[in-house]
Formats: sequence, C-alpha cells, structure tokens
Amino acid sequence: MFISEAFAQAAPAATTGAADSMFGSIGGMLPILLMFVVLYFVMIRPQMKRQKEHKAMIDALAKGDEVVIAGGVLGKVSKMGESTIHVEVAPNVELQVQRASVVQVLPKGTFK
Repeated sequence: MFISEAFAQAAPAATTGAADSMFGSIGGMLPILLMFVVLYFVMIRPQMKRQKEHKAMIDALAKGDEVVIAGGVLGKVSKMGESTIHVEVAPNVELQVQRASVVQVLPKGTFK
C-alpha cells in the first residue's frame, strides 16, 4: 500500500585476478605500514639516540666532574662505584645516587 516493491539488481560479474586481490590486501595495509614507518622516524629512533648519548655520558663520568642529578641538584662527583656515585653538594655533604640519575655534566668551574 504505502511501500513500493523492491527488485534486486544483478551484481556485475566480479573479476578476481591474482594481481587485483594482492594489491587490494597490500593497499589496505599500506596506511598502517606508513604509520609505523613515521612512528619509527619521529619517536623511536630519536629516543634510541638519546639513550645511547646518555649511556656514553654516564660511562665517561670521572671523579671531580660537576654534574646535575635528576632532582636538579648540582654537585661534584667525589666517589664512584659500580652503579652509584657520591655527589658532593656542599662542603662535607655528600649524596649517594645511582649513575643513571645524572642528567647533565657541566663545564668545569660551573659549581662552586
């Protein structure tokens, strides 16, 4: 009465060639692969570079170096151990901290 009759149309014959199906699956995954490539060059690679530079800085620490530790505290390295260092922050005041907590090595004469 109010609804007209619907007639189905015949679908066009699908050509399923090997090249079409392969391109369809790769084409569908291309944006995801592109996002991973961009993510690698924008986030992962620079982080790995910073980690490598930080490890080199930690390995090069020596007694007498002036450093900034993670809390923003400035001091001079007075003793060194395997995984910890002693940082003199004031006369007769030493902090024992992990080597990894060193954020920056300062030029000589910065800390007095």
